Amino acid sequence: MTDVLQDAPRSARTERARRAWFRFRQSRLSVVGASMVLVVVFFTLFGNILAPYPEHVTGGVDTANRFQPPSLAHPFGTNELGQDVLSMVMAGTPVSVAAGFTVVAIGTILGTVVGALAGFNGGWIDDVLMRFSDLMLTIPSLILAMAVAAALGPGFGNMIVAISLVWWPGYARLVRGEVLQVREEVYVTAARALGASPVRVLFRHILPNVVSPIIVKMSLDMGFAILTVAALGFIGIGVRPPTPEWGTLLSISRSYMPDFWWTAVFPGLAMFLAVFGFNLLGDGLRDVLDPKARR
Repeated sequence: MTDVLQDAPRSARTERARRAWFRFRQSRLSVVGASMVLVVVFFTLFGNILAPYPEHVTGGVDTANRFQPPSLAHPFGTNELGQDVLSMVMAGTPVSVAAGFTVVAIGTILGTVVGALAGFNGGWIDDVLMRFSDLMLTIPSLILAMAVAAALGPGFGNMIVAISLVWWPGYARLVRGEVLQVREEVYVTAARALGASPVRVLFRHILPNVVSPIIVKMSLDMGFAILTVAALGFIGIGVRPPTPEWGTLLSISRSYMPDFWWTAVFPGLAMFLAVFGFNLLGDGLRDVLDPKARR
């Protein structure tokens, strides 16, 4: 009897996972997006290792082969310093994707804490936290990130701090709305009646039930975070050379368009594929995790 009772929840979880996978693969674009994200993750982990010209990634130059068009030796061509563009793009993947993921992770943590405290406590705490969030949302995020990054100075860490400071209000609004709904559920009322502390009610019974929309928003925000990181690098207040980063590569190559088009097209194409893949994946996760959006 005990084994049967233990197997029942396991069977239910397996069935839910099977149905979720079925809903996800019903959308071919979502599967394509997941495949693209897997490719991006692969090059994020191994881009530096697999770069065909690792000496170019660390700042080495080969002026004798500058501005070589795409060929077997250099599939993406070479840039103004003779560096292999394929190697630079591959080495730039860990920088761009890691920066985007870090920004989303920090924004999610800060926004979840603020939104959960506001929605759970209500009253003046809710008013103060949400008015501050609304104030942050009234300022264009890219402009504010540029101002903070310019004040802190260029660099990978300063760039992440600058973008993270403007990324959390969206999560705060989302989590607050979800917490306001969940805190009125019967199981939350029952937990309070049984004497559960507010901390236990919030972290044990409320937050686990608002994870799904947070995951969906994180997957959709990854693309926008990568674009924001690239935008700061493009204008010169993000990651600085010789560290390869997609936005920095685009900024340098714009001076050589359209004659040496490959120096800009391939970094831009890598950025497009990464952003497009995360957006498609987020759309698929929304169909799986959000009951209101299931088709």
